[in-house]
Amino acid sequence: MNYEIVKEVIRLVEQFDTGISTGSYPKDVNGFKRWIYDNEKQKALPADEPLWEGKAHGRSPESVISTLLVHMNRYAKTYSRAAIHNSDFTTQEDFIYLINLRAFGAMTKMDLIKKNIQDKPTGMQIIGRLIKKGWVAQTNSETDKRSKVISITQAGLESLDRQMDKIRQATTIVTGNLLYAEKMELIRLLGKLNDFHHPIFSQHMESSDLLNKATYSLSKNQQT
Repeated sequence: MNYEIVKEVIRLVEQFDTGISTGSYPKDVNGFKRWIYDNEKQKALPADEPLWEGKAHGRSPESVISTLLVHMNRYAKTYSRAAIHNSDFTTQEDFIYLINLRAFGAMTKMDLIKKNIQDKPTGMQIIGRLIKKGWVAQTNSETDKRSKVISITQAGLESLDRQMDKIRQATTIVTGNLLYAEKMELIRLLGKLNDFHHPIFSQHMESSDLLNKATYSLSKNQQT
């Protein structure tokens, strides 16, 4: 037996067990394998680094990523508007709210708003519009009388079904020419970003405090 290999594996397991922040990787064999894979992939990045506009003049990868995410959001919204053209839907949020209610069942207004990462006034406006159209119904919560539980109605299901082919078409177009493996990798990376940003967003910080507190969360996350 090659005991040097065994020692190296034990050393890696110790690093994984003590140096990985909670939630980054599951503390099991699969998490350990993913951690090793990501580390090795990170080491290989310099040779595989893509080119981007402004790179030669010092433009950072963070700037490129931020810009591309903004662009992708605009592309997705444009396709979504096309998907609801000449329909009863007013905005893409209308059908996104209905899709969430169909997928996850009845929930409180605030739970639905939080699921869609929106502020309360905007979310309430969307829900009010859906109620007015008869696409969702609201009842009193059995656990909290101050809250209203909303659910999708038959009319809402029918309206959604009439538009689903075009909605699926728009969704497919957004992922463009990515291969299946690339889609899976993108889901993992975007999920990792979402896991970082969602707790910050959920605190509803004032704009004056947001950047400093988010930067602190980032530095703390990088140290663990």
